[in-house]
Amino acid sequence: MLKNVSSALSPDLLWCLASMGHAEKLVLVDRNFPAHDVARHTSTGKLIELPGLDIPQATEAILSVMPLDDFIEHPVSCMQVVGKPEEILPMQSEVHAIAKAAEGREVGMERLERFAFYEAAKKGFCVVRTSEFRPYGCFIFTMGVIFDKR
Repeated sequence: MLKNVSSALSPDLLWCLASMGHAEKLVLVDRNFPAHDVARHTSTGKLIELPGLDIPQATEAILSVMPLDDFIEHPVSCMQVVGKPEEILPMQSEVHAIAKAAEGREVGMERLERFAFYEAAKKGFCVVRTSEFRPYGCFIFTMGVIFDKR
């Protein structure tokens, strides 16, 4: 048992987060994403299920323990809306706000074309699938560094 850790973080997800190193990528997706197919291409081959959670809930839990990379311009990526590449959906804005709040700083978020997102996701460490029903609930978070302050 652990204290001060969100109950939304399953043992498998905690293992993935603790195992990730700087610049590795966690893929967080909605229920429509081809998660099994993409997950088998990731470095761990793992698909982690977070049933009952939506994307904002999962993002908040994950970013409560995962630092985002501050050496790159866009430590958060999301999937573009097909046919409307400039559109930012409310959920995407919400995830961006959660990331900025978790980091206490401005955080860049890029939008990737659908098939480019699939290819980027295959290079991730693992795929985490939620019960999110809204479309385009697909994000990639790049792991940052924790500096020892001793």
